[in-house]
Amino acid sequence: MSSNPSNTRLNWENKPALMLNLFMGAAGVVVWWLVYQQLPGVSKWLTYSLMQISQDSHLGASIEFFLYDTPKVMMLLFLVVFGVGVIRSFFTPEKTRAFLSGKSEFAGNIFAALLGIVTPFCSCSAVPLFIGFVTAGVPLGVTFSFLIAAPMVNEIAVGLLYGLLGWKVAAIYMGTGLSIAIVAGWVIGRLKLENHIEDWVTQANIAAAEIEEEKLTWNDRFIYGWEAVKEIIGRVWIYVILGIAVGAGIHGFVPEGMMASIMGKGTWWSVPLSVVIGVPMYSNAAGIIPVVEALLGKGAALGSVLAFMMSVIALSLPEMVILRKVLKPRLIGVFVGVVACGILFVGYLFNTIL
Repeated sequence: MSSNPSNTRLNWENKPALMLNLFMGAAGVVVWWLVYQQLPGVSKWLTYSLMQISQDSHLGASIEFFLYDTPKVMMLLFLVVFGVGVIRSFFTPEKTRAFLSGKSEFAGNIFAALLGIVTPFCSCSAVPLFIGFVTAGVPLGVTFSFLIAAPMVNEIAVGLLYGLLGWKVAAIYMGTGLSIAIVAGWVIGRLKLENHIEDWVTQANIAAAEIEEEKLTWNDRFIYGWEAVKEIIGRVWIYVILGIAVGAGIHGFVPEGMMASIMGKGTWWSVPLSVVIGVPMYSNAAGIIPVVEALLGKGAALGSVLAFMMSVIALSLPEMVILRKVLKPRLIGVFVGVVACGILFVGYLFNTIL
């Protein structure tokens, strides 16, 4: 079989650019690491030497936290988003939909939840894909496993949690989030609520067009990762800064033990209260991580903090408004109830065992 000469020439012409990108990437990682290592000392110098704020003051603790966490979180975010952007170049909505439509229901729940981690869909952009899943014949429960996992088990949150709080917290978050997505999707599928999708969705006739897959080189994928950095960080940086500011306030001014009394493991109502506090908030995963870091530092229990974080990401009011466009109220109620029960279970579980 003869190869396309134009494609062969294009690949060879891209090799110098690929090698240059690899060299610049390696040099960038070295510089990134050297700068990252200096952040604690620089934040202390800026706060206590340049600004001459007392080291024993609440204001000093807050400013040091803000000056340390802002570049730290943004640098981690840059690294994670670029890496995930390259991975995402292997996935398209068409591939995802085609893959899920051929799976049995429970296997589909598992694969849908796993795909939710690596596919580039937040709760807002996942809704159009939800419509595509339904019209393509993907079971409703499988579709909900994806819809829950896509925002909840956010790859950016996993990367930031690993960088800020260690692999154990990141693994707990990912494992419990996946479990909620799989079980909640399976439960919703058992309830047979297909007639509670809005009529215009079920009547939509989306023709299955055969789309020729674009062949991407590694150079193209690196460019895709860089574009993801510009798009995602450009969209979330303000929420990250606001989250760090809130975390700095908690770190500097909230008395030791106060968060333990509100979100600790000693009271039965701390987990439901954490969920109730989290639902009205609007933030993405990157913006809520600094708040999580500060809450844990002030003595809040891990289970309560996980419940708070998951409710902010997976059960926010803006997401419910978007879902109302495609789901009838009863199905939204079932979705919220099942996911909330899963989050409460996670909160109580980890408050009990840790």
